[in-house]
Amino acid sequence: MLHFDHIEYLLALVLAPVLILIFTYLIRWKRKTARRIGDPDLVKDLTTEYSSKKFNAKFILYVSAFVLCGIGLAGLIKPDPSQKIVRSGSSLIIALDVSKSMLATDVKPNRLERAKQLVQKLVDQMPGEKIGLVVFAGRAYLQMPLTIDHEAAKMFISTAGPDNVPYQGTAIGSALRMSEAAFNPDEKSYKSVLLISDGEDFDDDAITAAKDLAKEGIVVNTVGIGSPEGSPIPDPATGQYKIDEHGQTVISKLNEQELSSIATATQGIYQLYNDPDVIIKQIKNQLAGIANEESMSDASYLSFFQYYWYFLLAAFILLVMEMLISEKRKFAKPAAALTTMLLLFSGIQVNAQSVNSDIRNGNKYFQQGNFDKAREQYNSALEKDNKNDVASFNLGNTFYRKDKLDDAGKYYDQVIANTTNNDIKQKAFYNKGVAFQKADKLPECILAYKNALLLNPNDEEARQNLQRALKQQQQQQQQNQNNNKSQSNHSQNKNKPQPQSQQPRQNPSKISQKDAEEKLKALMENEKQLQDKLHKTQSAVPDKPTKDW
Repeated sequence: MLHFDHIEYLLALVLAPVLILIFTYLIRWKRKTARRIGDPDLVKDLTTEYSSKKFNAKFILYVSAFVLCGIGLAGLIKPDPSQKIVRSGSSLIIALDVSKSMLATDVKPNRLERAKQLVQKLVDQMPGEKIGLVVFAGRAYLQMPLTIDHEAAKMFISTAGPDNVPYQGTAIGSALRMSEAAFNPDEKSYKSVLLISDGEDFDDDAITAAKDLAKEGIVVNTVGIGSPEGSPIPDPATGQYKIDEHGQTVISKLNEQELSSIATATQGIYQLYNDPDVIIKQIKNQLAGIANEESMSDASYLSFFQYYWYFLLAAFILLVMEMLISEKRKFAKPAAALTTMLLLFSGIQVNAQSVNSDIRNGNKYFQQGNFDKAREQYNSALEKDNKNDVASFNLGNTFYRKDKLDDAGKYYDQVIANTTNNDIKQKAFYNKGVAFQKADKLPECILAYKNALLLNPNDEEARQNLQRALKQQQQQQQQNQNNNKSQSNHSQNKNKPQPQSQQPRQNPSKISQKDAEEKLKALMENEKQLQDKLHKTQSAVPDKPTKDW
């Protein structure tokens, strides 16, 4: 859609009426002056070579050029659809079972590792989709909100395991309700859930939850992983197989019936884990067949058609015409001045087109995954225009893709410093937060997300990422405190007690304890709201489940 990049420059157009008033006053002043002279023949002799029509024409050309300059400076642009990643209008939540039963080895090396490999492969083959991750065992947790940042998605998937969920067991109903809560209810897109589990369900709420999702138009596809014969569950804590309260070895079996019933209740499909390529093909075909809408709201880089130069070119032509028109009745030809101005303008225009060409070429290489070539093109654009925010933004993205996170942050900072477009600035803050979060620079990451939210308080992904970063920071602080206590105890056991501890105390956080407490309180409040939504139609999950696998 056409829009102005710098709409504030349109305010200059209010000067056009002022110029017209000045011109009107000048005409009246000339007429009064002529009448004061008194002798019409004398006035006619004095103004023989003067042409009032040419004078009026010069003014019209000048005012028209002024208006065109104002419109040109406002920067009329239109997004370039060929230079954006178009994604289908669908959102996919992956609900991954990370309970201890997924450690069973009837699928080698174990069920969980095979499930993670399937999800990683699925993410790679769906580059334009929004993907989120819910992990569950005895309770469900939103591990990653919906995003098109698939590198971050794969990072979270690779670290998923039983340790991610403090409550063991298998609560599929809880996972389905958390998946429903993760979708944006205002987003008009096709919503689906991919549930990967062995089907051992201990909360008896899965079918009810599935029917509730179906009422909201959410389709649940299920993948069963394991074998009907079952397998014992290795216990990482003891190195032995898991035993129940009667001392018998626990045998975890695939419950295909429940997983199939969940899929049927939502018009989804159930598949037994066998060939990952077949499973992925079925899921992609289903999404392609239902989700026909397209959304252009997300892109990994920015590119626009620029129309400002059309207005500036027209203004320039009018100004040249105004200069060539003499107020005298005889026409003058200032050829030298005209040639100089034409050469100057053509040089400016060629440079602008060259910068845009470099950015377009860089975007093509970026889309192909050739980030080195893309970086060369963006650098070429910046050499010609060192304050081009699009080139800087895209260059930051290439460094992020190459895991050069500090360099990426530098170019995002360059965009933030130079751009007057708040939308681009907000995206730069968000990408900077993602880069520093990946680099484990949490204070800088938190500050970047906060600035992104200041520019766009409705950015749900920035809010979710900020909460996760705050939680990570709090966990790091707790871990460092525990390490310091452990070092102190070790020193006391090894040496004689001293009046004062000689162990240095580390304080990696730059925020005060009061600020940390306030942020943690806000995080817990948000978690409470999410859990309230999760349990709106189900009973509370027991704090101590009877089965912990």
